[in-house]
Amino acid sequence: MKVVVCGAGITGLAVANKFAGGGAEVVVLERAPAPREQGYMIDFFGAGFDAAEDMGVLPRILELAYRVDEASLLDERGRRRAAARYTTFARTLRDRLCGIMRPDLERALREHLPSTVDLRFGAGVTAVDDLGDRVRVTAGDQVVEADVLVGADGIHSAVRRLVFGEDDRFLRYLGFHTAAFVFTDPEIHHAVGDRFCLTDTIGRQMGFYGLRDGRVAAFAVHRTDDPRLPDDTRAALREEYGSLGWLVPRALRRCPPSEAVYYDQVAQIDMPRWSQGRVVLAGDACSAVSLIAGQGASLGVAGAFVLGEQLLRNQTVTDAFAEYERLMRPVVEEKQQVARRSARWFLPESPLQLGIRRAALRLARVPVLDRYVAAVLAGKSTAVVTNLRRTAAGSAR
Repeated sequence: MKVVVCGAGITGLAVANKFAGGGAEVVVLERAPAPREQGYMIDFFGAGFDAAEDMGVLPRILELAYRVDEASLLDERGRRRAAARYTTFARTLRDRLCGIMRPDLERALREHLPSTVDLRFGAGVTAVDDLGDRVRVTAGDQVVEADVLVGADGIHSAVRRLVFGEDDRFLRYLGFHTAAFVFTDPEIHHAVGDRFCLTDTIGRQMGFYGLRDGRVAAFAVHRTDDPRLPDDTRAALREEYGSLGWLVPRALRRCPPSEAVYYDQVAQIDMPRWSQGRVVLAGDACSAVSLIAGQGASLGVAGAFVLGEQLLRNQTVTDAFAEYERLMRPVVEEKQQVARRSARWFLPESPLQLGIRRAALRLARVPVLDRYVAAVLAGKSTAVVTNLRRTAAGSAR
């Protein structure tokens, strides 16, 4: 089997690992000229954690992961108002949890690719032709034919647009913009330490992590009714967050040029089907759950694992795609619903909501209640992992 993967992000690299590990010929086409350096820290756990273990890449992921003691909410003067202990979540998940920068997770998956994988940067897909028994993919002056095309090129997927139509039909904007950038400042790095520090603020929020190389990773999110993205992201960040206190003004002065800043809307993708003919979508391209829900990276890796299991077990392409969607869609839809229900609490809109969030985090520190709160926030990931492994075991027999 020959597979073309569009996208060399987390999901695309996971797809390439899974298929190449099963003996398929894999070509990965990535629009960007090189691996991206922008991104923020994520909690990696659940179905994707176990899928990464099955693919053999988990040890490297854990090497690149960070130890985070707690998530702290700090006021305008840097005083700690509330916090959640990271160990609480880790204990609830049987320590199958790590914090890792998105570019580092991509790095682990990229390093683990077999040498047979043909990874091509600067190759954005411009045309897709389904020929019935194969698919032809055009990327500029490059043309590749394969048995299957996997569109794993993110929430603004070119494959989805070319095969399924314009984004407006499938994209659900949730009312937030988010950004991330990395900078150097020893004073901020020392102040953050081993914590994830968030401003305890209304309508907009900025957070910081200290990285092992001495740099600081900044994460920002704010409410806005306008889904359009600014032309100058650095200027937009300075205008939107400039009124915040503590270390925020200092960090904004060190914000890199716009091309080195990750900036996007917070949205979900909701499609009636994830495949058509010889083309199938994976990860955020078909099932983005949004920053609010979390676990997007985990679900992307898990989806790659399930898709690979179905296609590598000698099923027809049509049946494999249908079974992949049957297994993954309920998991994704549950996470999307959680995100939509919790959007109003994700970033407080009023002093009352700010106080409720502080109280919830304080409850998360009470014995017994801490495990309950952690389990609620984690969702049904444990059940999902069990079901996915049973599916894989059954397919192997």
